[in-house]
Amino acid sequence: MNDNFSLDLEGIPKELKLILEIIKIKNGQNLPLKIIEQISDVNWNHFLELAIHHRLYPLLYSKIKMIDQKILPKFVVQTMFQEYKKNTFQMLHLSAVMEDVSKTFAENEMRLLVLKGPVLAADLYGDISRRTSRDLDILVQMNDLDKVDQLLVTLGYKQEDYFQIETVLNDWKWRHHHISYFHPKKGVKLEIHWRLNPGPGKEPSFNELWERKRISSLTTHPVYYLGREDLFFFLVTHGARHGWSRLRWLVDVHEIVRQKMDWIKILKVMREHQYLHLGGQVLILSSQLLETPISEEMKALILGKIPKDLAKKTIFYFEQMVNLHTEPLPESVSRYHDRYLLSLKTNRQKLLFYISVLYPSITDVKTIKLPKYLYVLYFPLRPFLLVMRKRWKQSLF
Repeated sequence: MNDNFSLDLEGIPKELKLILEIIKIKNGQNLPLKIIEQISDVNWNHFLELAIHHRLYPLLYSKIKMIDQKILPKFVVQTMFQEYKKNTFQMLHLSAVMEDVSKTFAENEMRLLVLKGPVLAADLYGDISRRTSRDLDILVQMNDLDKVDQLLVTLGYKQEDYFQIETVLNDWKWRHHHISYFHPKKGVKLEIHWRLNPGPGKEPSFNELWERKRISSLTTHPVYYLGREDLFFFLVTHGARHGWSRLRWLVDVHEIVRQKMDWIKILKVMREHQYLHLGGQVLILSSQLLETPISEEMKALILGKIPKDLAKKTIFYFEQMVNLHTEPLPESVSRYHDRYLLSLKTNRQKLLFYISVLYPSITDVKTIKLPKYLYVLYFPLRPFLLVMRKRWKQSLF
């Protein structure tokens, strides 16, 4: 990376800059002068809003405990403590559910890998209370989905209505990548994944991930999760797809990079699946926002213009406090995010994407209803239906 290259952070709120500075405080370190200088001109309500939006409040509170709390307003410290405490109980609850589900799957001879949740918090931060998680993300084999559904129903989980898989010509296997279940009594949502990311696109197979799995020491019964290099791959591709719009994902990468990593393996996996540029994007962001050290081995990911351009495009999400789960997204955010997602793709990935756009979807069926034996006609009709829906949408504004 060119040592003179730097991101333009002028448009990022000063409250977010303060959050980043506090996160960078190391154990036993005195409060840096730049933090003391920033505190006098802070909108503390916005500070709390950003801390919650970026899901960084438990980590922030663990840092705030180490500094002179009198420097911060009392209501800020108290609010952070209450959120920290609620999150700790949530993570303990999820840990118990995670162990129970893992044990039940093992008893029924089904393999699962936990993608996030308490195991990720323990692995990256050494403490489940320092990272948030509202649900459990679990990866299973695609061929086991019917058995998984039956098992979860017997355990009291219900498939969430708005996550029902609707499909045309059996396209769900690559168009979707997870489905959600909710347990009304336990108040826990499970996201069952059969891919790490939405298709179309290349990624390691379940069997490859299983061979490289690790066992968490968090629970009594074995809970399996991704190997370190595969976890890096997942964190990078997941965070990039969401524009790093929650800084928690970036801090996750900052933490895993500080662990002992086999960068030769990482480069091989990222290159094989055409995601080298995304690894470069996040290392640039992490090094400039969180001062993540970049070793010589890691610099191979940062080479070229594309990672730098992608890192620049991400700043929009920090300036705007974008929540991609808002429905509907503001039109300006939706347009920007669509262009951003396209910029993440290699030429091969763009080709696959454009081909997938021409593949019929359930929306086509809802636009013009044809009998199932004529579903093949949706292929030639697809371009016309896309134009039709676009015109309908424009007429509403």
